[in-house]
Amino acid sequence: MRVEDVTPETLRPVRRSLLVQRWHDLAFLHWAVPPETVAPFLPAGTVPDTLDGVTYVGLIGFRMVRLGLFSGPGLPYLGTFAETNVRLYSVDGAGRRAVVFLSLEAERLLPVITAHVSLSLPYKWARMRLTRDGDVLRYTSRRRWPGPRPAANAMAVRVGAEIAEPTPLEHFVTARWGLHTRAWGRTLHLPNEHPRWPLHRAELLDLDDTLVTAAGLPAPAGPPDSVLYSPGVPVRFGSPNTVVPGAVGPRPATPAV
Repeated sequence: MRVEDVTPETLRPVRRSLLVQRWHDLAFLHWAVPPETVAPFLPAGTVPDTLDGVTYVGLIGFRMVRLGLFSGPGLPYLGTFAETNVRLYSVDGAGRRAVVFLSLEAERLLPVITAHVSLSLPYKWARMRLTRDGDVLRYTSRRRWPGPRPAANAMAVRVGAEIAEPTPLEHFVTARWGLHTRAWGRTLHLPNEHPRWPLHRAELLDLDDTLVTAAGLPAPAGPPDSVLYSPGVPVRFGSPNTVVPGAVGPRPATPAV
């Protein structure tokens, strides 16, 4: 089985949109961890995706803008909200690299309920705020429902210079063209498509987080191994397809950038 390359643009274009949205003002924080630490959290039929023998835990804050069905135009109020997620990196038996969400804090209750019912995604309703003062962005979140609680996050980053050529790690943690989730008794792959990420260096100014430990993971042992910022991209998701059970082992990243 051949694992797809890590590419800055998808090799699997979405031909018919199931969901549309925009992601704005993203802060990406990542910590390297051994694959065996996160393997129990991944859905059946997937294993940790690795780069140079390690995988990553991601903490990503951003603003969801105009989430909507099919091809547009998205909802201005219910579809626009702050979000912070904890995510892992996976690969399935078909060689598709993806993300696995352990939690997704969101400011609007209706998208939380809809995501739970439709795809069993672990969305959580939270009090949230995203503010910007010059080149400094602050993200705050405190979980309302469902648990486990307490689960909160406060982080601030300073945006730096644009990255002309991202490193293999920077591509690995951002250029992900799908998600894996367990729903309806099956592991599903939901493909996505968006333009190449515009990425910037970023400096972490402050972090007070319990979202990672509320998801069941060990607390990060030190500062992030990677801190990035992006002004954002428009995104399309296609229809989910079933991950066929079968033997799949850990695979190294093979950047093609």
